Amino acid sequence: MARASAGRKRNQRAAQALPRSRPARLQGTRDSLGEKIYRALKRDIISGNFPPGAALSEKALAHRYKGSRTPVREAAVRLQQERLLRIVPNRGYFVSPITLRELNEIYEYRCAVERAAAELAARKGDDPKLLEELSVLARTPYQCQNRESCIAFVDADTAFHVGIARLSRNQMLERAVSEARCQMERIIYAAIDIHYYGEFPLREHMEIVDAIRNHNPELAGKCMFEHIIQSKDKVLRLASSNPRQL
Repeated sequence: MARASAGRKRNQRAAQALPRSRPARLQGTRDSLGEKIYRALKRDIISGNFPPGAALSEKALAHRYKGSRTPVREAAVRLQQERLLRIVPNRGYFVSPITLRELNEIYEYRCAVERAAAELAARKGDDPKLLEELSVLARTPYQCQNRESCIAFVDADTAFHVGIARLSRNQMLERAVSEARCQMERIIYAAIDIHYYGEFPLREHMEIVDAIRNHNPELAGKCMFEHIIQSKDKVLRLASSNPRQL
């Protein structure tokens, strides 16, 4: 009896020493808030609400997104890993600029990844419903002087390029294209702010869709490559003439 009683006491002490886990409801609430803050801050950086080089304080961000400092800090770490934010100890957070070198790297990456995705989509993309969705996205119009119209076009453009990667039926390619769009959207928004995006994206998009629908991988890859290269040339000209905008 004495031995059993001593064992129970040891078990009770051990249980008391274990850290108390938060109730599942509270854990879910915090995770949901952290994800909400991460997405909101990411969108504000990408859309240019926080321009390149802007200094951000943890306290101000917590107030803006109606949260505490902990989820803001966690969001900042994730965004630093995505090269959208830079954390400087004892100074705060700074929105990462987009340098000419990074612009070139982004476009080199896109040329390799999205050309491969378009070629695979033409070989494997037997999905009439998704192809029709891509056709609708490809024809999304925009007006250079209308910011709301341009924002709608940016969303459609992202959905278009990610949709082609999905047609490739290669999850690694789809993930790579999705991740590259974060930086691309920042570039496109910066171009919108100086009232210029491009002349022929709608025609170029339809050429890509038609090549995929006709199961012509060589042409699909070529059209995608040329589409990205033309975009790169335009953006580099913009960056050279408006260095503070990026």
